[in-house]
Formats: sequence, structure tokens, C-alpha cells
Amino acid sequence: MTGGPDRAGGGTAGALRVLAQARWPEPDDGSPPTLPGFVHSTFSPVVAAVAERCLTRRHGERPAPDPVGARTAVVLVSAAGDRASADHVHATVARGGRPGPLFFYQSVPNSVAGYVAARWGLGGPVVCVAPTGDPLAEGTAEAELLRYDGDADETLLIMIEQAPDDAGAGVAAGDPGDAPGIRAAAVLLGGGDPR
Repeated sequence: MTGGPDRAGGGTAGALRVLAQARWPEPDDGSPPTLPGFVHSTFSPVVAAVAERCLTRRHGERPAPDPVGARTAVVLVSAAGDRASADHVHATVARGGRPGPLFFYQSVPNSVAGYVAARWGLGGPVVCVAPTGDPLAEGTAEAELLRYDGDADETLLIMIEQAPDDAGAGVAAGDPGDAPGIRAAAVLLGGGDPR
């Protein structure tokens, strides 16, 4: 992933400034914390964890202060989405089984993006993008469009990908101490002061 979770850096992104950023994993990260209502996969818990980390670095505590929070969008960028959940549902149906009802809720990335927005009081648009090129460039372009159209002053840009062998339950992938097979970055973009 050229511009994805491993490349998000500080500074500016087009006309927008990087106000805060975070990664998953960071040093000393173990398994991502559980996330009520999301099962089987690490995708949604990692999205929530990296978003929480990024927003905490900018705002301290929840919720984001007014009027900033009301004008902050969430843009989730992932080429494959929640691969572990999709594979689980496919295998269950192929065996003639019935997937649990939580899989219908978490099968779209908007559900965890909406969870983050609600938890932090973010009132801007919630957008999910499946990039065909550079994830950072495409996510930043979406953030710039939201700002240009007057829909948001700041955008929480979250980029995430799961390795193909990550079943969400500890399948070894990546480096020791990393969450198995998953990488994410969150960047808060805006035109305001870099605090």
C-alpha cells in the first residue's frame, strides 16, 4: 500500500495541515481492545483504537469541542474493507450455516466510522473510500473536497488494511508485538492551528 498506513506523515497535506496523527500498531501495542457490538475481526477495533488515539492527541478528552466537533468529518479508506468478517460470512454460508446478526451490522465500514463519529461528537459527513491508487492521496483529496464544499472544517482520515492471512483471532502476520496482519493510520486534517 503505497501511501497507506505506513506512509502517513506530519506536515501539510495539500491545503490542509496535519493537526494530529496516530498509528496501529505503535510501540508496546498488543492486541487491539475489544469493541462492543463488533465480533470476530480486528478491523473495527483497530479503526476505533487508532481514531481514539489520534483524536485524544488533538482534543484530550471526548467529545471534541464545539464548534470543531460539529464540523469534523470521518473518512475511512480501505481497499479491501473488513476482509476477516467477509471471509467468515462466506465460509459460514458456504457450509450452509447462518451468519450471526452482528455480521450484517459490521459488514460495512460505515458502521465503525459512525461509531467513532458518535463517540467523539463529530457532526460532519462519514465517508468510506475504496482506493484504486494511493490511499493517502485519495483520502486527502476527499478531505479537501469536503472542506471546499463547506461540509467540514476538519477531517479524521483513517487508512486501514488487513493482511490476507489475518483471521482476526491471532493468526501470525507482521512483526512480533504487532496486531496480527493489520496496519492503520489516522490523520486529523484541517486548516486550523497546529496546536
